[in-house]
Amino acid sequence: MKRFTFVFTLLIFASLAAAEIRLPAIFGDNMVLQRQDKVAVWGWANPGEKVKVSPSWGWFGFYSQKTSADENGRWKVYIKTGKAKGPQKLTIKGEQNTVELSNILLGEVWLCSGQSNMAWTLGAFENTEQDIAAADFPQMRLFTVQREISRQPLDDCSGKWEPCSPKTAAAFSAVAYYFGRTLHNELDVPVGLINSSWGGTVAEAWTSRDALAEGGFESIFDRQREHEENFEKTYEQYLKNLENWRAQAEKAKEEGKPEPPKPGEPKDFHANSPSALYNAMINPLVPFTFKGTIWYQGESNRTRAFEYKSLFPTLIQNWRNVFDYKKMPFYFVQLASYRYGSGDQPLYLAELREAQLLTLKGVPNTGMAVTTDISDIKNIHPHQKEQVGKRLALWALAKDYGKRVQYSGPIYDEMEVENGRIRIHFRHTADGLAAKDGPLEWFEIAGLDGEFVEANAVIDDDTVIVSSPDVPEPAHVRFGYHELAEPNLFNSAGLPASPFRTDSLPWLTEPK
Repeated sequence: MKRFTFVFTLLIFASLAAAEIRLPAIFGDNMVLQRQDKVAVWGWANPGEKVKVSPSWGWFGFYSQKTSADENGRWKVYIKTGKAKGPQKLTIKGEQNTVELSNILLGEVWLCSGQSNMAWTLGAFENTEQDIAAADFPQMRLFTVQREISRQPLDDCSGKWEPCSPKTAAAFSAVAYYFGRTLHNELDVPVGLINSSWGGTVAEAWTSRDALAEGGFESIFDRQREHEENFEKTYEQYLKNLENWRAQAEKAKEEGKPEPPKPGEPKDFHANSPSALYNAMINPLVPFTFKGTIWYQGESNRTRAFEYKSLFPTLIQNWRNVFDYKKMPFYFVQLASYRYGSGDQPLYLAELREAQLLTLKGVPNTGMAVTTDISDIKNIHPHQKEQVGKRLALWALAKDYGKRVQYSGPIYDEMEVENGRIRIHFRHTADGLAAKDGPLEWFEIAGLDGEFVEANAVIDDDTVIVSSPDVPEPAHVRFGYHELAEPNLFNSAGLPASPFRTDSLPWLTEPK
């Protein structure tokens, strides 16, 4: 009888626990909610359970919302937020329990995503000690989505909101931190940053399966199927390599030599599988309300740049659709120059940057921060992340917050052939064009044969005149169109010009 009573009591407590309201990780103490908007708040409860969400802002509970959980136990409401405010509370009351979130701020919230150059933390650089020590911004809040992969869309992730301090900033994305710090200082409002990034990852991993299928990216699924079909053989080879490594490691130990690198264990499903990161690190945030997105990715898609020129816009549209935010600002970083080596074509990176430039020109409400002047040819992770964050912030300040700032470097507009030379016109010249540290570099010119040679280039008002005695009848111009290019054309605001080409010769990466 005692045993029965004990088991019965456990069942009662289990049922009560199951009935308790639960919130996703993105909602917690210290969070920032997007100001002057209708923000989504959601969670789980018993099917049919009544839920009331009450913010501390607003008079006499005017902004409170009531709802009931659906047949799957999920509930959602939208609550109004006002102007930027200091610490607030959000109370979620169900039939079994009440959850109260405290120290909430109303301000500007941005999603920050991409691969390693976004994931790289502020504390990982040698020249950031002073910035880390000064990173005491209690009105800035940081949330890092923990890395995870999934074959199916998940409805929650791991992570928590933390006030920005030297300790938390050091472990946070450097680009995102500098972006947020710039907004916070310029706008004087709270800023919330959500970092969801993973080094070495491809864009298709951050895109939903439905969006990839609707976009016609069957080759991406083919690659994954081929990988899984060959996985047994791949794993057998890995076991052989592992056995050889053990023998080599033991021999190296006996001889007092360094241990050779251990072979990595292959996975049939991994971080670069289609939709793996979207499922685990983006879908759990849907439908959180934020101002916009910043993105730093592309290195891992470099050898498939031709595909990227349609894949990248698909990703942007995918995120706009799932967050129900048709005009979501999406600002991204054009890749820095780097010597990739390994026998790869030096134009692969040039084509990837062209794909990014085409996205800027073809997808509304996007912006691009050019970084060719702050590259490090020997380091795929250039250290000048402060400039990257600031250049992304310039787009937001100009486009979303009404600040009168120059936000873009020169962007190719059109060309004219005149008397054996080509005149290049640009947008975003500010008060004029300028060449830094000597004459203009990295301009090439070609005739109809497409054979490009180094060109002479001079600034003429807001245009550049390009010519070469070796090309008497020019037809095409290329600028900075090489993985090693660090050109020196800027506008008067000190922002670099984007690499470009005027020809329409076939992409080298199209077969890939």
